Amino acid sequence: MKSQTTLRLIQVDALRGIAALMVVFFHYTTKYEELFGHAGKPAVYVPWGYLGVNLFFMISGFVIFMTLDKTVRPLDFVVSRGFRLYPAYWFAVTVTFLITQWTDLHGQTVDLGTALINLSMVQGLFGIKNVDGVYWTLKIELIFYGWALLLFYLRSLDKIQGVLIGLLLLRCVEHFVPSASGYTIPSELSRLLLLDVIPWFAAGISIYKLSFNQSKNKKPSYVVVVILSALAIGLSDGLALTGLLVLFALLLFSAATGSISLLSHRIFTLLGTMSYCLYLLHENIGWSIIAACEKAGTSANTAILLALFVSLGLSFVAMRIVEQPAVAWGRAWYRLYRARRDDAVA
Repeated sequence: MKSQTTLRLIQVDALRGIAALMVVFFHYTTKYEELFGHAGKPAVYVPWGYLGVNLFFMISGFVIFMTLDKTVRPLDFVVSRGFRLYPAYWFAVTVTFLITQWTDLHGQTVDLGTALINLSMVQGLFGIKNVDGVYWTLKIELIFYGWALLLFYLRSLDKIQGVLIGLLLLRCVEHFVPSASGYTIPSELSRLLLLDVIPWFAAGISIYKLSFNQSKNKKPSYVVVVILSALAIGLSDGLALTGLLVLFALLLFSAATGSISLLSHRIFTLLGTMSYCLYLLHENIGWSIIAACEKAGTSANTAILLALFVSLGLSFVAMRIVEQPAVAWGRAWYRLYRARRDDAVA
């Protein structure tokens, strides 16, 4: 029987799966139409599906700080994230590169050298083209991991609410100061501090702190962070996106407290487990399938459904034969490594 904590985390993971599916439908309907043009009109368009990325960032803030609370030393975090992210990513880069080269997907191909650089996952930091467009979020995630790990190293995680409030206020300043004085925060600094996306990460971190045994005297400060996150979004992006942040925060809090029983259904559980692989594998591969199918005379709806079926199947295979075995092997290897180190010290 699963523990209450496990059930809560399953629901959070399922929410991430739904976010991935939102992005998939956006890319297969609206984005494909913008870039290539469907041969016929799809039954539905999902122009808002890209907002699943915002939910990803919120959940990432939640998960990374939950992970750090269980971390003893910086290397624990680095190894854990490395085995979680890289093997599935390497698989996705390889398969996507081969398929886009084979289909010659217009505007989406890269040369072999660029593909090899992509294996590092840091290509976005140096302006090098991604093998797949969805990798742009990985640059943001890596910067976020770096800042989180630095706070852990400095033993300052308990001060995170102050750091977040400072960054959110800086984002508000970034919005107002240029119009008043003509001064702007350098774009490089803004990107390094993640000012564009910090409200989503901040809300996710706060939801974790509010839902997982944070001391009562600190809870009001995390409520303030969520409110300030919504305010920061509202000042620059309007009420609609503010409402979305509030909605996502409520959904994440509900999932984190185990209140959305539907998310515990095995379909959503499986989708959540596959979400990382699905996100990495769906775009260019799916577009290649849609283009080939529509060129052969199939309807847009059939092409989209086939692309979805292949992407889900490929993601399941990647999850089962690459991601999960790599994580299990990495954990076993690291336990043995730590045991040997500890024995050597003793």
